[in-house]
Amino acid sequence: MSNPSNSKAERPTMPAVLKGWKRKCPQCGSGPLLSGYLTVNDTCTVCSEELHHHRADDGPAYLTILLVGHLMAPLLHMIFVRYRPEPLVLFTIFAVGCVGLS
Repeated sequence: MSNPSNSKAERPTMPAVLKGWKRKCPQCGSGPLLSGYLTVNDTCTVCSEELHHHRADDGPAYLTILLVGHLMAPLLHMIFVRYRPEPLVLFTIFAVGCVGLS
């Protein structure tokens, strides 16, 4: 059994999730949650909540690949079928487009 005096009070899940979607601290909602695209801050700069135990893992990268892939694949197919550009030109344009969307 856990000792209630040692554990923090449970916070409501939905407000914490919404603050996370806004990339804000789940405790105060003001401080930044992320210091980079895939890097979680160690502590909140506003309320000093420890954030080091939260992990971004592959979620942001997977979501980016999913969205960019679903946007670029049909566009790539349409451009290739309609205009038949040279492969190097097609690759260059779509590589720049993928990097730009990421």
